[in-house]
Amino acid sequence: MPAPTRERERLLSNGAAWRRWGPYLSERAWGTVREDYSADGNAWAYFPHDMARSRAYRWNEDGLAGISDDKGHMCFALALWNERDPILKERLFGLTNQQGNHGEDVKEYYYYLDSSPTHSWLQMLYKYPQQAYPYAELVEQNRERGRHAGEYELIDTGVFDANRYWDVFVEYAKADTDDILIQIRAINRGPDVATLHLLPTLWFRNVWSWGYACKKPQLSAVDPQTIRAEHATLGTYLLHADSPDQWLWTENDTNVERLFHAPNQQPFVKDAFHRYIIERDADAVNPNGYGTKAAAYFVRTADPGATITLHLRLRAVKLEAENQFDPWPNFAVLLAERKNDTDEFYAHLQPATLTAEQRMIQRQALAGLLWNKQFYYYVVEQWLSGDPGQPKPPASRLHGRNWEWRQLYNERVMSMPDKWEYPWYAAWDLAFHCLPLALVDPDFAKSQLDLLTREWYQHPNGQLPAYEWNFNDVNPPVIAWATWRIYKIEEKHYGITDRAFLERVFHKLLIYFTWWVNRKDEEGNNVFQGGFLGLDNIGVFDRSAELPTGGHIEQSDGTSWMAMFSLNMMTIALELATTNLVYEDIATKFFEHFLFIAAAMNNLGDEGIGLWDAEDEFYYDVLHLSKTDFVMLKVRSLVGLIPLFAVETVEPATLERVPGFAERMQWMLDNRPDLASLVSRWHEPGVGERRLLSLVRGHRLKCLLRRALDVNEFLSPYGIRSLSKAHQHDPYILHLDHTQYAVAYEPGESQTGVFGGNSNWRGPIWFPINYLLIESLQRFHHYFGDDFLVEHPTGSGDFHTLSSIADDLSLRLASLFTRNEQGRRPVFGDDQRFQHDPFWNDYMLFYEYFHGETGAGLGASHQSGWTSLVAKLIQQQGERVVREHADHRLHISDD
Repeated sequence: MPAPTRERERLLSNGAAWRRWGPYLSERAWGTVREDYSADGNAWAYFPHDMARSRAYRWNEDGLAGISDDKGHMCFALALWNERDPILKERLFGLTNQQGNHGEDVKEYYYYLDSSPTHSWLQMLYKYPQQAYPYAELVEQNRERGRHAGEYELIDTGVFDANRYWDVFVEYAKADTDDILIQIRAINRGPDVATLHLLPTLWFRNVWSWGYACKKPQLSAVDPQTIRAEHATLGTYLLHADSPDQWLWTENDTNVERLFHAPNQQPFVKDAFHRYIIERDADAVNPNGYGTKAAAYFVRTADPGATITLHLRLRAVKLEAENQFDPWPNFAVLLAERKNDTDEFYAHLQPATLTAEQRMIQRQALAGLLWNKQFYYYVVEQWLSGDPGQPKPPASRLHGRNWEWRQLYNERVMSMPDKWEYPWYAAWDLAFHCLPLALVDPDFAKSQLDLLTREWYQHPNGQLPAYEWNFNDVNPPVIAWATWRIYKIEEKHYGITDRAFLERVFHKLLIYFTWWVNRKDEEGNNVFQGGFLGLDNIGVFDRSAELPTGGHIEQSDGTSWMAMFSLNMMTIALELATTNLVYEDIATKFFEHFLFIAAAMNNLGDEGIGLWDAEDEFYYDVLHLSKTDFVMLKVRSLVGLIPLFAVETVEPATLERVPGFAERMQWMLDNRPDLASLVSRWHEPGVGERRLLSLVRGHRLKCLLRRALDVNEFLSPYGIRSLSKAHQHDPYILHLDHTQYAVAYEPGESQTGVFGGNSNWRGPIWFPINYLLIESLQRFHHYFGDDFLVEHPTGSGDFHTLSSIADDLSLRLASLFTRNEQGRRPVFGDDQRFQHDPFWNDYMLFYEYFHGETGAGLGASHQSGWTSLVAKLIQQQGERVVREHADHRLHISDD
């Protein structure tokens, strides 16, 4: 258990207040569903990047390296101009789904370098070219490329050649809960003297333009270095800036004239600073020193290698004391203290056996996870109906996207997958985020799952919201698994067993489970469809759409997820039953559910549909066309390995604490021999019988692992591939109704447009599935022990325990980020600048997925959401080495 640290004390004493301010500002609010009021639902076209500088957002704000309060009322971010760009750099640029040859993609280089759990210390780096940003070139070059070509990136344009760019470090340090020090350092990496315009900007989210009664907030001048911010909810704040050239003022209101060719209601609008600086329109800004958006304007010149440093301070004040405070004398001391506090926190968290490189990777992964928090605001009822102060939305919206989710009231800080590419929460992503979050801030991790199952999120029918593009989509039901794992992580690392959290979420998950049973088991045979299930293009068909063939798919993964869900719920119920025996009955019910699902998958008695193919010794989906007509879809993919995830052991000590459950379990095993064969029992002398509940055991376990650990199938140097490499030369082809459907191995980016084409499950490596496989192997080893050996890799002649194989897979995943023998990080691919330039090569990007052969990062570049699971794997490996060292010392002392 980590020793108390100053940061840990903040979490325990007043965590909510210390978290009030954080990196909750989105990297992109344009092109989102929330801001889309179109008739056709084309969010990218309705509110493109070109509008963002001029149009007020309805729901969320965005900015560069920014922060906000936890309700997004007031925002702070940095704007830049290099005297060449056609647009003031107020936000990150990227391509829309239609523009990119592999879907939407941010075309900037920025790095989340550090964060404490309370955001008392934050550090981010943005690399800003000194040449004109090539907006048009990026759009045109990517438009011309097909899906078989790689993406044309910003670095390919040459704007970083000769190091002609600025490294802009933005750092925040809290002196108190509402007192934030801000340091901006811009380093000229280029060979020539360069000038940079810097605009640290404070503004209010627009709540006054939509027709609802509210008191409009205001910013106003106090003196040449200070402005006042007054807000009905937040109170009064002062923003101090150390010696700005001037302050700029405007309103956070839409430039109607520019966008819609109609007169503005007042002259000062959102894009005023762009017009003032770049278009040299002196009348664009308010000369009277007030507004709802203000910037401290600095123009600085730096020699090659020199640094420009700015200091600002944002703090809550009492009016009578505001003129009696000097913000600068202790600035450097406080900044250093918060950095040291964060160093202390991670030093106590990280096992002593980790290398310096492992520590750096883990810390940057956790930083990315913490920076990817966002205030997410989206009230579906208001969004569907429109606002009284705005034009009435098209009638088609009332039965369009998300119309069935009128109860959904999003107004909280949520963990995002990637605040540019996916600036919205996704239910199953969120479950994985919460495990590494629980290492550093278990209260926030718990709050995320608690929130998702609250009545203003969870649908009255029990379904959990998927993501804003379609809340109805079905994600794998991993929330119960995450709930249990967070509970155990907090118990292990902090000595806290939060049964109230466990019980509260469990009750909501009962409703969710019932929804699954009623909606996704079409024929009531315990074989589940599910649909999309997060794996985008993994199958023959788009599983989120109606099948072109008619009928439905009996899904190996859908059924396996439900078996896993049953075991997770049984495990939680057994824990709760140790203090409240009422839960024994519920645990029994989930034990029963698991047995029935296992029986259906194993096709006992040759009744129903079997998902196991005896010839290939693998699980497949089955296309069910009619009562008697079905086709086994023999695509060897992760779908066939997911049955491994449904595994749990029941310890003799647990059964002793819940005698009612033990009795009912034994009755089932005695009276249903057909189901009893699905439960393994291992008698350990002096301990009793340990029970193994799993969809696969013994022979089938070894069959699946034989393929999973085969380098010619699933095993990559960097983890388990999502599709077998066997399909590289032998694609799966289905001929049906005069139409051919094919699935081939694609280790890189998607070659098709299925499900948007911006991700690929036909060969690359994905962290969440690999992580679940590692956990499953560890649980199997807990039951089988060191005597159960499996050949690894397949065909090598080397046999290992399942625990050893789990460790090896962990190391393979972590090796994506560590330097190999050639000094190269696989994640960076062939880019020599990323590999060898000291100004780039230690800054990590935690991509969405990774090339199945080379390990190069692909997809969203800041998906520190579930890819931050690498932090958890590094933690586990460090703790394993600590245990081994302790065992070795014990062995020596025994000798």
